[in-house]
Amino acid sequence: MKIEKVKGKDSKHKVFLYALSTCAWCKKTKKYLQDKSVEFEYVDVDLCTDEDMKTIREDLEKRGLQMTFPIVLVDGSNAVVGFREEKLNEALK
Repeated sequence: MKIEKVKGKDSKHKVFLYALSTCAWCKKTKKYLQDKSVEFEYVDVDLCTDEDMKTIREDLEKRGLQMTFPIVLVDGSNAVVGFREEKLNEALK
């Protein structure tokens, strides 16, 4: 799985983004995190292999989440589904 890392000054939280390369809301989420200088990792799910896609699906199901993007995981447990700026601000405090 090709996981990209984006450096940022704010690294107090472990932030992981499941995104789609063609999704406008996913791009907006990436830009939001970069504008806030949040360090994060992400994977563009639509560019993954079938095997990686299966692993991602299993991980999301284990967390009680569906394959709806973007999904931001903060510290491995706090999930923000969709581009919800107020929820992201809250999770990243």
